[in-house]
Amino acid sequence: MDSYLIQVNGHGDHAPMLDVHLKTNGNSRSMGKMKGRKPRWAVRASEMSKKTFNPVRAIVDSMKVEPNPNKAMISLSLGDPTVFGNLPTNDEVTRAVKEVLDSGRYNGYAPSVGYQSCREAVAAYYNCPEAPLEAQDVILTSGCSQAIELALAVLANPGQNILVPRPGFSLYKTLALSMGIEVKLYNLLPEKAWEIDLNHLESLVDEKTACLIVNNPSNPCGSVFSKSHLQKILAVASRQCVPILADEIYGDMVFADCKCEPIATLSTNVPILSCGGLAKRWLVPGWRMGWILIHDRRDIFGNEIRDGLLRLSQRILGPCTIVQGALERILHRTPPEFYHNTLSILKSNADLCYAALSAIPGLQPVRPAGAMYLMVEIEMEHFPEFENDVEFTERLISEQSVFCLPATCFEYPNFFRVVITVPEEMILEACSRIQEFCEMHYQGAEGAQDLECDK
Repeated sequence: MDSYLIQVNGHGDHAPMLDVHLKTNGNSRSMGKMKGRKPRWAVRASEMSKKTFNPVRAIVDSMKVEPNPNKAMISLSLGDPTVFGNLPTNDEVTRAVKEVLDSGRYNGYAPSVGYQSCREAVAAYYNCPEAPLEAQDVILTSGCSQAIELALAVLANPGQNILVPRPGFSLYKTLALSMGIEVKLYNLLPEKAWEIDLNHLESLVDEKTACLIVNNPSNPCGSVFSKSHLQKILAVASRQCVPILADEIYGDMVFADCKCEPIATLSTNVPILSCGGLAKRWLVPGWRMGWILIHDRRDIFGNEIRDGLLRLSQRILGPCTIVQGALERILHRTPPEFYHNTLSILKSNADLCYAALSAIPGLQPVRPAGAMYLMVEIEMEHFPEFENDVEFTERLISEQSVFCLPATCFEYPNFFRVVITVPEEMILEACSRIQEFCEMHYQGAEGAQDLECDK
């Protein structure tokens, strides 16, 4: 009879290596039988891949609709400020990268958490007395999306749950479900400028709740929480002993008449992983530079979470070294007027869009205070020929060649999201077409009842 010994040898700082010895106590006939076995292919997709689901892609890809050939397409759907070329990054930003590239000093591997000097630059940029930061509190990542992924992965285990805003950025659910983490959706209130329904939020917490995601300013809502509302959110997290994952990628993209308080500056005891990056403020989403800021005033995370983030960061060996090399200059030398001009354009577009859509019967936009979006409620009772927001936006494409995302993508039916980064003339043309579309299909109370009876 044959026997097999698999011995694991490992010592010192080296990982264990499999040292396989094959011992046979019989003759060669049994080996011959093994060689004679006909292998069969059995390649299957992993369970993780099967659990990975992006609702935006699923909904958009299923919208088999052609735009009106007589009207040029206007897409108000993609949250990428670079698409139309009207919002270029600053020359100082591009010069910084060019100089780093020409230097040839940043072509190799960096530490998985980022160069020490770059972590110091980010810490210095966001450091303040209310939420002090040092280089050891910064993990550099490949974009803000990887920052969110690492933060989720370090805080939650399969079988636990996280609290996610509704409406909210779809990536949270996509990442969580792929990791075997349950998602519980807490409600935002459009009638209160998308504040959190705090009672509903707290009712969802149980012994398996691993973290609370707070997205402020919000994608898709364009809302910005007040200081007092953030303090109430922190009070819930403190009572329930739930850490916060703060998605603050739009934290510096707030209109002049509003102020965004980083939630960590208001926390005295709730530990927070704050995720951000270059993508939005500096208008370079494709450069894939993000970060996690670790705020842990009471040492609740301790070394456990820090060590976990270090280990997780080693899976891809850190973000782009070229952009890292330029990071200090980008953060500290970009002229203030660049930020001001960007926000002025966004605020002007937001005001134009809000005013135009507010005048359309059957639509109720919610005024944004930051980010790059606004949400619009569809009074579906006045558009009875459409089943839902997906059908509404499909017909808007086919008849008017205007593409807005149905808010079903964000778990919030009967709304749609508008991106406000497009040129002003496109905003005005799109709103004019939306008005024409709504006037064509709007039914007053009596007309809507008649149509329902006909069905």
